[in-house]
Amino acid sequence: TLGTQTDYRDGEAQTDPYSPEYVVRSGSVPEILTLATLTWGRGLPAGQAEMEIIDCIREKHAWEAALPPMDNPSNVAKWLKMVEHMERKEWAYREEEIDKLQKVQLEVFKKMLQRREENQNERDAMRLYNHWQNHQKAKQEKVKKIQHDCALMLRKLIAKRKNFMGKLERRDIIKEYNDFSSQVYAPLSRIGFFPDKNSDYCAVKNFYLNTFPGLCELEGSVQDSVSQLKIKAPKPKCNPTETGYIKRSGRLEAVLAQVHQ
Repeated sequence: TLGTQTDYRDGEAQTDPYSPEYVVRSGSVPEILTLATLTWGRGLPAGQAEMEIIDCIREKHAWEAALPPMDNPSNVAKWLKMVEHMERKEWAYREEEIDKLQKVQLEVFKKMLQRREENQNERDAMRLYNHWQNHQKAKQEKVKKIQHDCALMLRKLIAKRKNFMGKLERRDIIKEYNDFSSQVYAPLSRIGFFPDKNSDYCAVKNFYLNTFPGLCELEGSVQDSVSQLKIKAPKPKCNPTETGYIKRSGRLEAVLAQVHQ
């Protein structure tokens, strides 16, 4: 099916290329064996760096073939000079490779440092934002407390202003019941009174209305005329026709009779 082909397509199930066994003839050194150390995913398929390595190996093989035989002192001196020149060239190439590797590592370090700095800046910004939020919350709570204390002090000042002489006054029951805004009619919840606490105190609890047996008994005691209503259709004031339509003259006569009454 389409789903199976998607899960097991060739791109996902492809394995490493097959490398068959080989036998090298005695006395021969095939050039392709210089790539024996390369494997799929590690040097293969060959890129620019691998091609440079192959060129260096070919150049070294050509240099080894061009070395003179060591049969006399002049050839020995020439051989030593060529070997020294090749060693210097290899060391220069190695230094160049080290410089390239160091540059790549330096770029990686720069990116890592930049990423770490960005993450640190994000954490610092988040920490500052949380700190600011905590300060704002504390500020709002402090302002709310100040407003509550201010309202409390104002109520105390108003109460003291009413009795600024400091005289003891007896309770005037007639005055309290005459004032509909007094504690008798509108008590405050802050002094310990909750109006909805006994809201069902005056509710009527009837056996015939709150229980099923009571409803059955109540229904049995009611007459049939109450449960089975008979509604009579009202008679029309005018005489309709056979189709039930009232003529215009009939409507006019009804209006005239009503005006006359």
